[in-house]
Amino acid sequence: MWIAVALGIAGVALSTLFRDHVERSFESRLSVLLDSLIVAAEVTDGGGLTVAPLPGEPRFSRPFSGWYWQIIDGQRIDERSRSLWDQSLALGPVGAGRTITGVSGPETQSLRMLERDITLPGLDRPLRFAVAADLESMAGEIRPFTVTLSVALALLGLGLIAALALQVRYGLMPLTSVRRALAAVRDGRAERLEGDFPNEVGPLTTELNAMLAHNDALLERARRHAGNLAHALKTPLSVLTNAVDEDTGPLADTVRSQIATMRRDVEHHLAHARASSGERIGTRTAIASVLDGLKRTLDLLHAERKVDLVVDVTGDPYFRGDRQDLEEMLGNLMDNGCKWARSTVRVSAKQEAGQVRFSIDDDGPGLSEERRAEALQRGRRLDEATPGDGLGLDIVYDLAQLYDGKLSLDRSPDGGLRAELTLPAAARPAA
Repeated sequence: MWIAVALGIAGVALSTLFRDHVERSFESRLSVLLDSLIVAAEVTDGGGLTVAPLPGEPRFSRPFSGWYWQIIDGQRIDERSRSLWDQSLALGPVGAGRTITGVSGPETQSLRMLERDITLPGLDRPLRFAVAADLESMAGEIRPFTVTLSVALALLGLGLIAALALQVRYGLMPLTSVRRALAAVRDGRAERLEGDFPNEVGPLTTELNAMLAHNDALLERARRHAGNLAHALKTPLSVLTNAVDEDTGPLADTVRSQIATMRRDVEHHLAHARASSGERIGTRTAIASVLDGLKRTLDLLHAERKVDLVVDVTGDPYFRGDRQDLEEMLGNLMDNGCKWARSTVRVSAKQEAGQVRFSIDDDGPGLSEERRAEALQRGRRLDEATPGDGLGLDIVYDLAQLYDGKLSLDRSPDGGLRAELTLPAAARPAA
């Protein structure tokens, strides 16, 4: 836009300067022709006037050529060029001095006319000399220049824009490389910015890699502190539980109730702390290996119930996040399915449109629409007889939201409950 504005201003300025130059040259030529006309005019012995042909300007002899001259004295002298034929110019009165004006000529021509009063030898009165020329001849000089200037400036503008586009494209190409390297880190295809970067962006990539390393250190420290806090709090709570386990009475019941509340709150907040520190930039987890490990563990835990746990993974999808978080989310959902299933739990995973969609179906009693909404509330247990603290679905829901994912409950085609979990997918590692 600025190139177009600058070239437009330059074009107007150059065109104006050229027009002024042409107009000055035009008027100078009229002045030279007027001087030639004065020299060519002679007074006869009888007081008349003769005008010799003007050298070098045949257009004064061609009718209505656009170039004219005329001489008057306001009395009986009225000489004119042959080009005027039977027409005349609207001259000013004798004695008006030197003037240059625009007038109308033969065949509606627009003329520029230069007039001057001169007293020739042999006359006692001044004569009015006038030379006029068609402005179209001046426009004929300006028009080609304007067209040529417009084409030249347009080509210059296109060239400058193309050069600017190439400069921006190749000048910013290192930043494009940085963006691709960052995308590779975010997708889990790399842990740090890798590549051959020029000196101009080298310090930037160094600082970004240092920031990523510092971020990993902070997340690891937060995870370690969360684990230490869990160990430090669970042990005293276990001691208190054992201390009142065999006691009866209102006080013991109150203590046991508060211990259970404290245990649920501790588990809830520790799960949130671990989840908040779990989404590390650049992490990537193979889903098939996680599901295989969880299947082996849950087959052992629910061996007595003889639940058939079926895992189906389409393709080779990867989760863009921490392995421990994925294990916690899928482990809670698959464990719930095994607890409530009559005989079969089906787990499927497939990648589509940049996301991984998990479906955990059981053939248990299922839940109504109202109770499915209640099941996602924190610490809400729908059956106190089933072991657990009621935090599993809540933790899964919060973890999924931290990864911009989604957890929903619906009716399973097998007759029980379907838990559907959607999480961001990561690119497969390069071969």
